[in-house]
Amino acid sequence: ARDPIELFKIKRLINYLRDAHGDGTSMVTILIPPGDAVHRMRQKLTDELGTASNIKNRVNRQSVEAAITAAIQKLGQFNSTPPNGLCVFCGTIIEEGKEKKLMKDFEPFRPLHQSLYICDRRFHVEPLADLLQTNEKFGFIIMDGQGTLYGMVAGASRTVLHKFSVDLPKKHNKGGQSSIRFARLRLEARHNYVHKVAEYAVQHFIPDGAEPNVTGLILAGSADFKNVLAQSDLFDIRLRNIILGIYDICYGGEEGFNQTIKMAAPLLADVRLVREQELLQKLFDTIGTNGPCAFGIKETMMAYDSGAIETMILWDELNVYRCTMEKDNGDSEVEYYTEYQLEKGDHLKSEYHHLKEKILLTEWMADHHKEKGAKLEFVTDKSPEGAQFIKGLSGIGALLRFQMSFDVYKENTDDDGFDSDFDDDEDLL
Repeated sequence: ARDPIELFKIKRLINYLRDAHGDGTSMVTILIPPGDAVHRMRQKLTDELGTASNIKNRVNRQSVEAAITAAIQKLGQFNSTPPNGLCVFCGTIIEEGKEKKLMKDFEPFRPLHQSLYICDRRFHVEPLADLLQTNEKFGFIIMDGQGTLYGMVAGASRTVLHKFSVDLPKKHNKGGQSSIRFARLRLEARHNYVHKVAEYAVQHFIPDGAEPNVTGLILAGSADFKNVLAQSDLFDIRLRNIILGIYDICYGGEEGFNQTIKMAAPLLADVRLVREQELLQKLFDTIGTNGPCAFGIKETMMAYDSGAIETMILWDELNVYRCTMEKDNGDSEVEYYTEYQLEKGDHLKSEYHHLKEKILLTEWMADHHKEKGAKLEFVTDKSPEGAQFIKGLSGIGALLRFQMSFDVYKENTDDDGFDSDFDDDEDLL
């Protein structure tokens, strides 16, 4: 499994490049797959440099020529293509209303599959975004006497593919001919139900008709239908061969889906969603027993500054900035604001009212967590636990090495209103 910190940084970089924009067509995207020679791309750019001289608009022509020249110089630093290929993004972008020259080059985390050169008013990162997708997908069939749900877990994503209800005849208690007839109808209805479940399974998990689109399949339910399905000749052999586990659960539908994900944790140990759920549940349990933990921006950052954090947990989309603020006399301190608070001008109300520098706390912590000996984990909002973490704990918390009394800190610090503002749904979601 990839290092989640590295994955987070890559995701942030891709999002940054995706959102960047310029005035002209001077943003250069270069992707070189492994096996392709760097010098060939340099030659292509040299040819493009000659073509760029025909651009009529002088400002745009100069920007394009400067970007291509910078890309040629960057490629000149590589004697060969790295094992996974090479990505280069350069050009003039508009950031906070000002022009900025940007140059980013890196080896991707997985091999590139296509060669690309584009000079445009945006960067083309779609091939890199595709590489972020996890290779491991697991299919779920939650089946009982009331209906069936088809789901998929891939990385941190939990998806309900389809669900339907069924109305099966109950057992008939009367004797005689009617009893035999009802028993036959009941068996026929159950057979048709299993047949329907098997057909839908092929539609969802072998959509191309060739190979399953999931690494493994997990069956669950409160009745015996799941076992009947697993043993039935109606169930496609390609799906039967990848059944990883069969579980008895108390619920059907989405609640049963969530329960099955937890029960199947040992089988899905490499799937990020399960690790997130286990980590967050540990935090919730620690909070419930008044154990060593912190949550919310103030407590968590106090614990970080004290070197007390064993594991810091951050929502990967946490919209909180670490701001370096200055007084008129040059004294500075660090304060934390949401984007909404910055837009409202809350940071201007403090005596430290000059914003010298700001950076997303998630990005800052990705680079600095080891300075205080903390382990850093990012979580998403894709699980029920993740949604609860964001809604209830503001998307930031930590498991501590030792107990801390935050009341002592609260008595010596002014409440800047962060927590009350941050807990507002408008800031959170």
